Amino acid sequence: MRIAVAGGTGTVGRHTVEAVRTAGHDAVVLSRSQGVDLVTGQGLDDALAGADAVVDVASIETLTASAAIEFFTAATGNLVSAASNAGVGQVVLLSIVGIDRIPYDYYAGKIAQEKIVEASRVPWTILRATQFHEFAEQMFARAKLGPVHIAPNARTQPVAASEVGARLAALAAGDPQGRVRDLAGPREEQLSDMVRAFARRTGFRGWIPRLNVPGPQMAGMRAGHALPGPDADLGRQSFAEWLAAR
Repeated sequence: MRIAVAGGTGTVGRHTVEAVRTAGHDAVVLSRSQGVDLVTGQGLDDALAGADAVVDVASIETLTASAAIEFFTAATGNLVSAASNAGVGQVVLLSIVGIDRIPYDYYAGKIAQEKIVEASRVPWTILRATQFHEFAEQMFARAKLGPVHIAPNARTQPVAASEVGARLAALAAGDPQGRVRDLAGPREEQLSDMVRAFARRTGFRGWIPRLNVPGPQMAGMRAGHALPGPDADLGRQSFAEWLAAR
């Protein structure tokens, strides 16, 4: 099979590409470095020629709902339109557990993205996953009060990005399934513990206070709204195992 991966150079995308190739399929990376611009649609038609499936793991870093909605509407809209024109068999979208329970700006963009895929003429599969183990690294870098790193209190059940990539590759190689069961890590973790453990692993020895960070995302996560339901599929690698392997 020929499987195109939008965002194929990112945290999950590179694992998806690797899993596609390990399974013996042809992986096509859709990225600006390969001459494809999802937002404008440039290069999409040529890149999707002969593709059997498309995996959408493209993302954007933004803190505003308008920017998130604008990006996902344009990027995924162009992607499904080009996929339809190319006769692609299905589009597989990676989404996030809890986006319909947490009123967070970025999640508004993901909800809009899901609706675009669901309304497209191309058969589709949507997989929602929890936060990745790399979330601890992102929070350590971003969550600061001046020069002080902080450890936000939040409930999460992180999953290995490699396992998400493998699941997406397997879904793309199969038949369209609509909304499939969520994918989460093997156990619930406290985000503040994860951030502190990551910091120590990297050699940081400064003070990292635990705080209830304001805002809808962290409030929703503290309330458990980003945790998977009882019917979710669970991955194997724990956060501690991921950290030890770094």
